Amino acid sequence: MQPHSLSTRLLASVSVLLVLFFGITIVALDLVFRDLAERSVRDRLEIQVLALISASEEEANEGLQPAAQLAEMRFNNPGSGLYGEIVRSDGYVSWRSASLAGTGLTFSRKLQPGERRFGELRRTDGTVVLALSRAIEWEFSKNKTRSFVYSVAESREPYYAQLNRFRVQLFGWFSVLMLVLLGALAILLRRLLAPLRRVEREIGAVEVGEITELGGSYPRELLGITTNLNALLRSERDRLQRYRNTLGNLAHSFKTPLAVMRNLLNTPPGKDLAVARQLDEQVGRMDDIVKYQLKRAAASGGTGLGSAPVDVRDALEALRGALLKVYMDRRITCDLSVADGCVYFGDREDLTEMAGNLIDNAFKWARSRVRVTANRLSTPTSRRDGLQIIIEDDGPGIPPAERSRVLDRGARLDERISGQGIGLSVVREVAKLSGGSISIGESVLGGASVEIRLPPA
Repeated sequence: MQPHSLSTRLLASVSVLLVLFFGITIVALDLVFRDLAERSVRDRLEIQVLALISASEEEANEGLQPAAQLAEMRFNNPGSGLYGEIVRSDGYVSWRSASLAGTGLTFSRKLQPGERRFGELRRTDGTVVLALSRAIEWEFSKNKTRSFVYSVAESREPYYAQLNRFRVQLFGWFSVLMLVLLGALAILLRRLLAPLRRVEREIGAVEVGEITELGGSYPRELLGITTNLNALLRSERDRLQRYRNTLGNLAHSFKTPLAVMRNLLNTPPGKDLAVARQLDEQVGRMDDIVKYQLKRAAASGGTGLGSAPVDVRDALEALRGALLKVYMDRRITCDLSVADGCVYFGDREDLTEMAGNLIDNAFKWARSRVRVTANRLSTPTSRRDGLQIIIEDDGPGIPPAERSRVLDRGARLDERISGQGIGLSVVREVAKLSGGSISIGESVLGGASVEIRLPPA
């Protein structure tokens, strides 16, 4: 089953959220509108009660009747939806509107003067009406006071019709709004996710060999991904090239020793010792070539992708402890100074190869003291820090004229000192693969100072 795209997932998630949000909003607005509509009906009923009170005229039997010319005309029309009644406190019905005929409505009649009662009533056919009853005291011309209950009711059908119209419009508006928002979001997502689709296309192009790296001008959020992918592609491409070069170099370098060995095998009898010495020399030379090329090919180039940063202090402490044991009889002191937060972004074996070769050389040449210093290199715009390692000793040092030559493979200043002459050249190769450099100078201790600089990314 093909997985859903990010656009589909986002649209589905946003659709659910919009439905929930609009649903809650619709319910809230519906409650508010119903409350406002009910208040509006109540206000209208209050006005009708006040209008009946204002239009009331006294009768001879101490009753009240609204003047025909002042009363609402709907009171006189059966089925108009507006109903009214005036009842005296002793139960005498002073007035009932003609519209009440056949409705079966019974208003509240036992109210105290000044009391109001608002609620729902039902007609005999089940239709619900909203009713308001209000009790007042009326003072007649003979200074006699009587209590009356004025009641007015109105059908809820207009209210329901208005409420239904509002709900239909509300659903319509929100449906259109949701579709517009989803459409706008779909267009926006298409534009926002265009860089991801571009990454997908370029990765496909890399797979088929159309391009060698991902392009540039990506958004900041994707820049780290594309930059690291390009670094990984370059690293793998360089690694493959190094393997090919290593095989080619081995094949080319072996030609001369093999030719010499072939000629030695054809040497006349009687010169066995000389032949053995020369064969041993050529075999040693081939061994040095193999070691150098294998170390050079194994260097990862310091990409650091897929591995945690290496703690420089731990790595240098381990090397320092091991070499102090190896050169214990020479009583050499080794000072180690590592800046806080100093890490190497790459393979631990590469760091060990570089630092180990240089510190080992310093121990070989030092009289009594070696100093190792590691610092962070950074810039305001760098994504990760660089690294500086300085190894110094109090030995005889390296003459300026020899400083570039000793970095070549097989170059040795003193044949009496054990070694193969490939250590510094391997260090230079590994540093170069990491984008760095190695330089040789003079130490304040009196001997040589070798510096590795790996710039910040």
